[in-house]
Parts: sequence; structure tokens; C-alpha cells
Amino acid sequence: MEVTRKLRLQLAVHHGLFVVLLILLTALAAWLAREYRIEHDLTSAHRNTLSAATLDALKRLDAPVGVTAYAVVMDARGENLHRRIQEFLQPYQRAKPDITLTLVDPREQPKAAAAAGVRTPVELVVEYKRRTERLTEFNEQAFANALMRLARGAERLVLWLDGHGERKLDGMANHDLGEFGRQLQQKGFRVNSVNLALAQEVPANAALLVIASPQVDLFAAEVQKIRRHLEAGGNLLWLMDAEPLRGLQPVAEKLGLVLTSGVVVDPDAARYNASPTVAVAAVYGRHAVTDGFRLITVFPQARQIGAVESEEWRIRPLVEVAPRGCVKRGKPEGRCDRNRDVPGPITIATAFERAVGDRHIGGLGLGLWIVRQIVEAMRGTVKVESLPGQGATFTVRLPRRPT
Repeated sequence: MEVTRKLRLQLAVHHGLFVVLLILLTALAAWLAREYRIEHDLTSAHRNTLSAATLDALKRLDAPVGVTAYAVVMDARGENLHRRIQEFLQPYQRAKPDITLTLVDPREQPKAAAAAGVRTPVELVVEYKRRTERLTEFNEQAFANALMRLARGAERLVLWLDGHGERKLDGMANHDLGEFGRQLQQKGFRVNSVNLALAQEVPANAALLVIASPQVDLFAAEVQKIRRHLEAGGNLLWLMDAEPLRGLQPVAEKLGLVLTSGVVVDPDAARYNASPTVAVAAVYGRHAVTDGFRLITVFPQARQIGAVESEEWRIRPLVEVAPRGCVKRGKPEGRCDRNRDVPGPITIATAFERAVGDRHIGGLGLGLWIVRQIVEAMRGTVKVESLPGQGATFTVRLPRRPT
């Protein structure tokens, strides 16, 4: 075959087009890789994949996060700790690119380690908005809890009612809630008790009041303090057993609770070699508390919790049990009697949310609250003057329209 000048030109053009197309494809692949990141975690137990809770904690951080790791480069076993720390943080940096890592070898920079107060061979100092958390272990739960504490900012107080034989959030006994209290502390909450027979009121800085199965009746004055806590916009976690309310009926009335006497009997408990009085839950309501929750939970001696709809509260069932069971009013033995017992499914946990927000305006009705929002949007004011026995005067002032 004779190679002519024309053939050489055609081959050169073809080769040039091929090179141009190759460059364009490479550029396109680079752009796609930058714009659309697709990753697959092939490790055992998916250790490089962050949980939904951790990703949610990262989304709450609206500023850069700095991580300073104090560790020797090589440990006694010859493992490269700096590389291990870098690999540990990579999933977090992919989810939040403004997480930075600084590696410090305490042997090479002893003054820096001493100034940071490092006291362990390996320590992470996580900084966010001038707040810091320290970690001495490398796992997702510990790091995610540190991020939650940093995102939460100021320390929040959780109080449990004490003085009536309640379950304690710092207790070690089997019936106590010590593990629950420890989990709260790991997530940045401060846990303490309050005895309302001694305290003037539920402290205003309490993020939550926990009532966990009092064994003796509360004084009427204590119950009124709890009601005032709710009326002021306070939060309440009320853990109930199938026992008397111990003087807390006014609180139940405030919430519109309807409590059926008796114990939930669940035949499905037999699958787990448990007593029928242990209710098994696998169905949860749509709520922030139970969002994404898929575990099976058990509730011994559970009771049915109902509620009356009202303008003050939005009511959402959280946990439903015993679809083939019932609430037995007598001895929890034998089969359910559809004519005498309350048939399942049974709601045993309910969320009450205020219809006007978390901290509504005490003493002002919903109608006046709406009026206030409209008037203030128009740059006006609402004034209330009230005298005992003489009623109230409401004055609305609006700016005059320019002429």
C-alpha cells in the first residue's frame, strides 16, 4: 500500500481527533468525579460508612471544625497512628469538608502538648466555635457524641423528680435509670435531681423534668409546681407504671390523659420466651423521637395511654403494642376476653406538643396571640390592662398610613 501525502494527512487528522476526544473524555470524567461523588463501603461491618445520626449531627455544625490529634507517629507495635487517625476522620471530612486535622507528636513538640493539657498517649481535641471536646478513644459513637455536645452549645439541664421513691437517673440499682442518665451526660446534658417539697419551683433553666414512678403521694403544692412548669412552656417526660398516679391526677387532667386501668397482655411475647405481661413493640409513630427507629423494644407491665384532643395540645402516638393482645383489668392471666378486656392494638407511649410552640405566652389565649402576631407584623402594638374583678382592657395601636 502506497502512503501518499493525502493518506498521511487523513491519518494525522484521525489521530488528532482521537487525542482531542480522549482529552475531552478525561476532562468530563474529572468534572463528573468532582460534581458527583459515588462511594461504596466494601469494608466489613461498613466501618467507613457514617450512621444517619452522625450525619445529622454534622449538618447541625454551621462553622468549621478543627481537630488536633496528639499522638506519636509510630506506637510500640509499629502501627502508624497518624495514618490511622487520618483514615478515621476521612468519612467525616467527606461529609463535612471544612473539618481540618492537625497532627502533633508530643515527643517532638512537648511544649504544645503540655500547653494543650494532654495527659494520655493519644488524645483528640475537637474545637468548634471556641468550644472544645476531648476524646481518648476512636469510634463513631464517641466522636458523634462530642459533635452533638459541641452543636448543643450551652450545657442543658435535665432534672428528675426526687423524694418519693422515684427511679433515679444516677442510680445503680436494677430498677433505676442510671444508663439513661449516662447516655444523656455523654450527649452534653447535665443531670440532677429536684425535690419539689424543698425547691420553690421547677428551675426555669431545666430543659426537661423527668417523673419516673413515684412510690408515695406528692403534696398538692408539689403538683401545682409541676403544672406551673408545664404552663410556662416546660418539657416533661412522664414514665408511668401500672400503678396509682400518686397525686398527679391534676397533671394528667392538664394534659388530657385517659389512663385505662389494667396491664397490657401481649401473646407475641411468647416468641421471645417472655411473660405475656411484657409488651413487645415493633410499630412506632411518625415523630422526631422515633424517626428511623427500627429496633424491637419490650415494656414489662405496660399500661394503655390515651388522650383527649384539645386546642392546647397536638397528640401523636409513639409506641403501639399487642395487636393480638388486650388490656386486662383483672389478673393478667388467661386469654383476652373481647367483651370485658380492651382489645389491641394498644398505645403505650404518646407525645404531646403545644399547639402554640415550645414557649407560649402565659396568660394570653390563642386568639390574642394571633392578634399580637398580626399587629406586630404591621408595626403596631397590643396593650393589656387588667384589674381583679373589673375585667381587662385591650388597646391596639397601628401606625397611620402616610397621606
